[in-house]
Amino acid sequence: MNIGQLTTPALVVQRALLDRNLATMAAALPGARMRPHVKAHKCSALAARQAGMGHTGFTCATITEMERLAGSGLGEDLLLANEVVDATRLGALVRAGARVTMAVDSDEIIAAAVAAGVPEVLIDVNVGLPRCGCRPEEAGRLAERARRQGLSVRGVMGYEGHIVGLEERSRRVELLEESMTLLQGAHEDVGGDVISAGGTGTYDINHWATEIQAGSYALMDTAYGKLGLPFSQALSVLATVISVSSEWAVADCGLKSLGMDHGNPTVDEATVLFCSDEHLTFVPRRRVRVGDRISVIPAHVDPTVAYHEYLHVADGEEVVDHWPVDMRGW
Repeated sequence: MNIGQLTTPALVVQRALLDRNLATMAAALPGARMRPHVKAHKCSALAARQAGMGHTGFTCATITEMERLAGSGLGEDLLLANEVVDATRLGALVRAGARVTMAVDSDEIIAAAVAAGVPEVLIDVNVGLPRCGCRPEEAGRLAERARRQGLSVRGVMGYEGHIVGLEERSRRVELLEESMTLLQGAHEDVGGDVISAGGTGTYDINHWATEIQAGSYALMDTAYGKLGLPFSQALSVLATVISVSSEWAVADCGLKSLGMDHGNPTVDEATVLFCSDEHLTFVPRRRVRVGDRISVIPAHVDPTVAYHEYLHVADGEEVVDHWPVDMRGW
């Protein structure tokens, strides 16, 4: 099949660029130094490719991601880097033989792990992103409580999500040190072997973490593309031009096929004006006709992938595989 035969909008992944990205990360962070975050691609076939590069522990955002990985034989070391109030399904994975670790940031989430039979946890620490995570000074108390409840505390985690996308590298370095100082202090109180942190934007400058949770590096997007990282844009959304006027053109790729929280997507040799539900309106700098195919590069890869059912893997113009996005949903 040629990519021109795909029904649009369709996710297209250039296999050579993907493999180069995976190899680049494996060289920079070999083995257990890297715990890929599968929320970026939600595809167990791609995760298997990461495991083949030596990255056999995975970070997940949802229980469904954990279940799909375990069901694909990739349950060697799974971290749910997210709090869940009902961990029953995770307990079932443990009993089926997967190694499962939960992030916990409160007494209630510790109780959920105990009730479900999840034996291992990381203390989730807030290092500056106003999201989940306990205050650094609370981490030691939570670790003690978890151990009293019979849990094994592997260490700490903290996500510097407010830093990873900053374009100025020196600013990323400065703020990262502040965040990791907080996480290190918490780790001194908690103990354990693991300091889990980081993302694609800080993978090469976070020297405090024992493992990095990067995900977007595999496929990339325009937000991370601005940072000068050694990863190529492997993913695009293939779209069809459906209307052309004297001043603009429209393609069949809109809000329901693109993650838009980081801004408009880009199109080569064109200016994107806006996206609506099923339409992308753009001003081309070369002549386009109805029926032409264009490649749309998303600003945020994670939610973009979650809108689609398949990653269509290509070598140039030839589609060589179709990988289900089998970790969608909750």
